Amino acid sequence: MKILTLVRQVPDAEARVKLSGNSVDLEGTTVVIDGMDEYGVEEALRLRESGAPVEEIVALAVGPQRNEDALRTALAMGVDRAIHVETGEKLDAVSLSKLVAQVAQAESAGLILVGGQEADWDSQALGAATAERLGWPQLTWTNELRVEGDAITGRHDVDEGNESFRAPLPAVVTTQQGLNEPRYPTLPNIMKAKKKELRKDTLEQYGVEPRVRTVSAEIQTRARLNKMIDGKDPQVAAAELLNLLRNEAKVIA
Repeated sequence: MKILTLVRQVPDAEARVKLSGNSVDLEGTTVVIDGMDEYGVEEALRLRESGAPVEEIVALAVGPQRNEDALRTALAMGVDRAIHVETGEKLDAVSLSKLVAQVAQAESAGLILVGGQEADWDSQALGAATAERLGWPQLTWTNELRVEGDAITGRHDVDEGNESFRAPLPAVVTTQQGLNEPRYPTLPNIMKAKKKELRKDTLEQYGVEPRVRTVSAEIQTRARLNKMIDGKDPQVAAAELLNLLRNEAKVIA
């Protein structure tokens, strides 16, 4: 079985970002592997280490040249080889799912691991859209995963708590915090990663075009109202605070 794990590169959670036109300007910004995708890379490695019949682990990134750094990190963690579809286009989740599905079919992947909700677009659509294109079952928000013969089993979060699942392979699984604790690449593995295959493809090879384009962007700011409330009468103060929150700040209905 081959495992395909998606790697996206996003700004570090502590980084300050700025806008340039209709997009975020990442020039000089620290970028890292998306946390949820990193759990997917780690889980692929752990499945192999647990004795599952994993023939190969392939990391896939789609984006500009700097995404190569994220793939090198995945290779240093233990991934066997990587594919970088280099493009300056910003693909939405549905368009990207078309590319991921094509790569999965070309690589004869039996399991796709993808972050449940990437930080850069705050969407949960990629896993579902990819599974729909392939006609594979999808398991979301997993916090435990095992390969048992021709099926995967484990547990995942649902609205009521969590539940056990069993599904046939091939399948798409979305990963999240709590599934594992990603390892840090060691210096020897970082050196070995430089010799591993990192294939470069173009977006044109897959016939994929964005379905959604950004027409405007802004960073949300909220000015302080600097309202003072007289607290001598608690009931009056509470009523005034409620009125301000509802009618001026508009943070409650």
